[in-house]
Amino acid sequence: MRKALFIGGTGTISTAIVRKLLASGSWEVWLLNRGSRSGLFDGPVHEIHADIHDPETVSAALAGKDFDCVCEFIGFHEEDVIRDYELFKGRTRQYIFTSSASAYHKPAASCFVNEGTALANPYWEYSRGKIACEDFLMKKYREEQFPVTIVRPSHTYCERSIPTALHGAKGSWQVIARMIEGKPVIVHGDGSSLWTLTFNTDFAVGYTGLMGNGAAIGEAFQITGDETLTWNQIYSTIGDALGVTPKLCHVSSDFLAYAGKSAGYDFRGALLGDKAVSVVFDNTKLKRLVPEMRTSVPFHEGVRIALSYIREHPECRRPDPDFDAWCDKVVKAQEAARHLFDV
Repeated sequence: MRKALFIGGTGTISTAIVRKLLASGSWEVWLLNRGSRSGLFDGPVHEIHADIHDPETVSAALAGKDFDCVCEFIGFHEEDVIRDYELFKGRTRQYIFTSSASAYHKPAASCFVNEGTALANPYWEYSRGKIACEDFLMKKYREEQFPVTIVRPSHTYCERSIPTALHGAKGSWQVIARMIEGKPVIVHGDGSSLWTLTFNTDFAVGYTGLMGNGAAIGEAFQITGDETLTWNQIYSTIGDALGVTPKLCHVSSDFLAYAGKSAGYDFRGALLGDKAVSVVFDNTKLKRLVPEMRTSVPFHEGVRIALSYIREHPECRRPDPDFDAWCDKVVKAQEAARHLFDV
């Protein structure tokens, strides 16, 4: 049986992948993390409790172990993948690095994006960190045949959270609460920019199809669903699931980025460097290797799955009064600006 090691393995994306592998029965699954989330999986999982940022401890814990695939989900800076390269060179047949579709060129030259689109994002440090990771790993592939595969998710979600364009430090629930309470909900721009949302079980199909696939070595693949919506449609769909008509307050992305700074929100990166940019992903390359990849959970179903789960799990409904107050302040500022032009 093939062996896979997940660095992390308990996040939005990786949880779905681990569950799919366990259901298939064709992989022996190992998790390397600090053990802060347990009891997530029904099948047999081997756990190594260690901090990946302590390479000496990790190296000792991995002594004598080799893997068919090492899956990295929590690498954000070049030093993270340098560490992984030193830990796993010669010890794995494939190393899959989870990058980000936000690494694609901003501002976008075209809304149509594939793996050949240039990587450059002057708005978001997070994206620049992912680009640096990709650059290092591909250099090691070209020079030493280090068996890297790069995957680029876009906005992937699961049952624990309903996707929104912007939210505070405690997640998206406060946006949902504003909808329920009939308060204005902020949408960047005029809400017409295009966006792709992918349920994590759909993402897992694409990802697991690349695992152990020799044709994926030395290549990058974006993994998203095929459903592209405007942000107005996204918020309308959320409202339909809630049984309310959301009051959308459209605000310039530039203004939101400026106004967010005072409250510690990096909307310059999250909006100007990502969500405010219309994107349509061409997944032809992935589907050549994984023809079963498709959208099986469209957003109107995914949001209901999430809403049902969230209603049954109070820990997913975290109030965020600071973000709520910030939203009210932005809405009032826009209303005041409009009144300047009343005749």
